[in-house]
Amino acid sequence: MVARKSFEQDFCPSARALDVIGDWWSLLLVRDAFEGVTRFSEFQKSLGIARNILTERLRRLIASGILEQVPASGGGARMEYRLTAKGKDLFPVIVALRQFGERHLFRPDEAHSVLLERSTGQPIRLELRAQSGQPVGPDETVILKVSDPN
Repeated sequence: MVARKSFEQDFCPSARALDVIGDWWSLLLVRDAFEGVTRFSEFQKSLGIARNILTERLRRLIASGILEQVPASGGGARMEYRLTAKGKDLFPVIVALRQFGERHLFRPDEAHSVLLERSTGQPIRLELRAQSGQPVGPDETVILKVSDPN
């Protein structure tokens, strides 16, 4: 098996984030956690993922502080997986992936799930805005890169 390259010390925030959450199983587990899935068996049923892969992904998400394992609300020996505050910060990432999928991966007449604001029932739309409040896209931004001091 080829060793996985780590981006833990990379100067790019995107590379560091992908080091933690950059495989599809991890992102789908986070998506399911946002939808209220909490138990190992529920994640396995939702994703059709092999037990060994699910175990490893859950371990990595816990080790990175994205999920935490807590006693099940019904008591007993069972444990549940819950998003931490750090994990909840991935919500805009999941919404951005969803919006990309809606825009580019479905036919206009094809049915798909819709993310709605709970209190109003209105669709959610993620937009990037400058501090001035103006919408920004890739043409209006620049990345200030840091040089490796070594």
